[in-house]
Amino acid sequence: MYHHIHPRESAGLTISVEKLEKQFKHLAENGYKTYHVKELLQIKQLAKGKNIVITFDDGYVSQMELALPLLKKYKLKATFFVPLDFLGKTDSWNTASLEIMTSEQLKSLDPNIIEFGFHSFYHKKYTELSNAEIEADTHRCIEFVTENDLNFSPVLAYPYGKFPKEKARNAIFKKILLDNGITIGLRIGNRINNFPFKKPFEIERIDVKGEFSMLKFRQKIRFGKLF
Repeated sequence: MYHHIHPRESAGLTISVEKLEKQFKHLAENGYKTYHVKELLQIKQLAKGKNIVITFDDGYVSQMELALPLLKKYKLKATFFVPLDFLGKTDSWNTASLEIMTSEQLKSLDPNIIEFGFHSFYHKKYTELSNAEIEADTHRCIEFVTENDLNFSPVLAYPYGKFPKEKARNAIFKKILLDNGITIGLRIGNRINNFPFKKPFEIERIDVKGEFSMLKFRQKIRFGKLF
């Protein structure tokens, strides 16, 4: 799970181009097969070997300008999760300065390399929203991509990794997503997932921090959470 890419700086949710390239080079040279999430909905078994999904949250322009060329270079695929109310704006929930892609920029990206997934409409924590607000946000996502002729897969990455966990609310939450055509939900968690997914609305992702060494990156993608 990545976020912003910077030409030089690398800390927290920002990773430098140099570090990102080293990580992509490692994946390519060590036989990792990359997937779009929608491909996983169409198969029952993964290929033998190393399988991985590369994801980027928040739809930053830096992903198009700096990550996409590296994905092409190393023949990798990735999924961009986009908070739709912020297209053409900045990340007001975070730095308020980093630019987010426009609808036209999204449409310009090669669908063989980049898949789009939902990252909510307003980038708010689902744990702080009522059921009605979650329903409205999710419906607006579907409505927006239809109105703007955008090709999104039925997959959602939860903002901040937050989702309702209490049993009754969780059941309602999953029903809202399913009723709007969303069949896969991604949290954080930092654990390796088994396939086929037993909990398709709790797919765990490994967060990659800008300060990680290559050793820590290699350990995380092999073992997940490090204790």
